[in-house]
Amino acid sequence: MTRDLSRLLNPKSIAVIGGGAWCRAVAAQCQKMGFEGEVWPVHPSAATLSGLSVFPDVDALPTAPDAAFIGVNRAATIDIAAQLSARGAGGAVCFASGFLEAQAEDAQGVDHQAALLRAAGDMPILGPNCYGFINFLDGALLWPDQHGGKRVDRGVAIITQSSNIAINLTMQARALPLAYVITAGNQAQCGLSDIGMAVLQDPRVTALGLHIEGIGDLRKFEALAGYAQSLGKRIVAIKVGQSAQAQQATVSHTASLAGRDAGAAALLRRLGIARVADLPTFLETLKLLHVAGPLESNRIATISCSGGEASLAADTGTAAGLDFPPLGVQQKTTLRDVLGPRVALANPLDYHTYIWRDVRAMTAVFAGMADPGIAITLLIVDFPRSDRCDPSDWDCVIEAVIAASQQTGTRYGMVATLPELMPEDVAELLMGHGIAPFSGLKEALMACAHAALPVKSDVEPVHVAGPAVAPVLLAEADAKHLLADHGLRIPLSRRCDGSDQAVSAALEIGFPVALKGEGIAHKTEAGAVRLNLNSCDDVVAAAAAMPVDTYLVEEMITDSIAELLIGVVHDPAHGFILTLGAGGTSAELLDDTVSLLVPARKDAILTAIGTLRMAPILSGYRGKPPAQMDRILDAIMAVQSFVLAHPQGLQEVEINPLMCTRDDAIAADALLRRDVRKD
Repeated sequence: MTRDLSRLLNPKSIAVIGGGAWCRAVAAQCQKMGFEGEVWPVHPSAATLSGLSVFPDVDALPTAPDAAFIGVNRAATIDIAAQLSARGAGGAVCFASGFLEAQAEDAQGVDHQAALLRAAGDMPILGPNCYGFINFLDGALLWPDQHGGKRVDRGVAIITQSSNIAINLTMQARALPLAYVITAGNQAQCGLSDIGMAVLQDPRVTALGLHIEGIGDLRKFEALAGYAQSLGKRIVAIKVGQSAQAQQATVSHTASLAGRDAGAAALLRRLGIARVADLPTFLETLKLLHVAGPLESNRIATISCSGGEASLAADTGTAAGLDFPPLGVQQKTTLRDVLGPRVALANPLDYHTYIWRDVRAMTAVFAGMADPGIAITLLIVDFPRSDRCDPSDWDCVIEAVIAASQQTGTRYGMVATLPELMPEDVAELLMGHGIAPFSGLKEALMACAHAALPVKSDVEPVHVAGPAVAPVLLAEADAKHLLADHGLRIPLSRRCDGSDQAVSAALEIGFPVALKGEGIAHKTEAGAVRLNLNSCDDVVAAAAAMPVDTYLVEEMITDSIAELLIGVVHDPAHGFILTLGAGGTSAELLDDTVSLLVPARKDAILTAIGTLRMAPILSGYRGKPPAQMDRILDAIMAVQSFVLAHPQGLQEVEINPLMCTRDDAIAADALLRRDVRKD
């Protein structure tokens, strides 16, 4: 069910229910922000609250409030929510804790949350265990504490599952204009996706930032990403916490290699959502998107008056995936006319300091560096601390970059290598002229890389299925034949009940052969696999040394160029994770993998394979023949086809190794774990 959050987030009237310090703070902050609507405190015995007249109960309010802050204990919260819902309130923030988030310590938490949802009915609620929100656009806030923000005309929206992180983000001194800061609490009713859809509808919101502990409803999250894309607005996410469910199974290498975070990472990448690693980069990326919007490419230029800064920018930017294209003829001509022969012309550019204070020359250099093929030009400038120094000598660089921006009509940014050396007033001045001010060199370059990520289009929904209840490991031969039905190439093989049958099978298949003990997942570690057996005696000796009674005899694939791993693990939080990487017995040691979500398209799979460290081997390394990539893709698509055809109760599938030859790709080993049931 999609609820209308417009009255709650953009209220004309706010009820503050409760009489403690938290409720007094809500009323006081509304007054401090200049909220122009009505603020109605509600308390059964108090006469005033923060200088405002108090109503004894919800029924005594002049009309149904657009938004209500419920600042009472959890039991009373349920009663108040029911009263507000009955009156037709626009929504409520439930501040109290002790609901589902406390179930580990309090078994009643689950029941209390269910009761709260019944009480709220169709009325939207944020929380519980929630600090509320601040609407800096309209000066409306249901926020029981101080904050560091101010009114803005437009800006970014930030939604977080952590109230304390939300408070800290409002205190940023980076000149990032905040339109909304909203906490979701334990998301009993309205989750990140519901709130995100609501704020994106506001045309004054330029970008959306999400602090995510858990995705929740995958379909809603996919819809949020699609809606943002339709509006031309980008989403930036900082994802913390890891899904323990993703490692339910540890039988396969895939389950270990995919890790707990692979599903979330693959989902965000699939949906074109920039995932950042830390809060400073989170804020700087949002700032760039607010000022300049998405970048058309990862091609940038940097300018500084220090060779050390130029080198640092090059190293840091390259590591972030940015490209510093060489200067073109026109750029060199323009720059040489201004700088003369004493400056080595390059990108990054060290323009030295002899033109400092010459605004006309500085403008010409900054403008001359711009080029249609460059997404943004960054000036590296650290300002002196104003309490001990005179910063007026830096006015020339501000004036010059503003003039260059107006002259060329291209994107510019100004970067302080140290975050504290970008004064907030300077940052605000630059933003007013459409120039992105960055606090921190690494954060600035990472922001450019994230803003240059291509937007995904026509993304298929992630395939979801119920988890396996009691998965069992299928025999390798059975697993291979099931996968072969979907197009996977497998070796010639025979199942045997003893060494005599194994010898007969080897003679039928032809030496050399491989002998495997059945019923063991990690055969190598258990001594249950022997390769390159060339005689009947070899087969008898190998069988006698294995701790099993039944065997699988297979033809040896002897001309492989590389060994790949193809694995799929069911993750209840994100669907099926498809992991591709270097295979064989050293798969976990090499740790050369990439993960996607099912279903994945061939072009996405091919791109993913290209990111592996072993990719050059597949392409033909140092004169060696290349592997047959079409057959590799066919094998991956065959595994995916099986997953899509048999998702219910499937826990994991793994091909390790896939033997990649000049002409083929053959599954030398297969593992399949799922519920024993008929499809």
